[in-house]
Amino acid sequence: MSVVIVGGNDRMATRYQDICKSYKCKSKVFTQMPADFENKIGQPDLVIVFTGTCSHKMLGGVKKHTEKSGTPVRHLHTSSVSALKNLLSEYDCR
Repeated sequence: MSVVIVGGNDRMATRYQDICKSYKCKSKVFTQMPADFENKIGQPDLVIVFTGTCSHKMLGGVKKHTEKSGTPVRHLHTSSVSALKNLLSEYDCR
């Protein structure tokens, strides 16, 4: 399963990737908006948005991309490790 995480804290980006790896998920983490953001998202199985630390512009890019591709999006208000683990366990990534 592939996951894209949008938002979160810069210093936690590698931690988010390690957690996804422990759940046997491939991951991309975007804590800040890069150039050509919508094309860099790709075709993941799930997009996770940390709404507390995500800019409106990034959220708009995610919404536009996922409406075209039909990719499911889950919004989490907190960008904590436990929230990410709970969500990944819901999707049975293991």
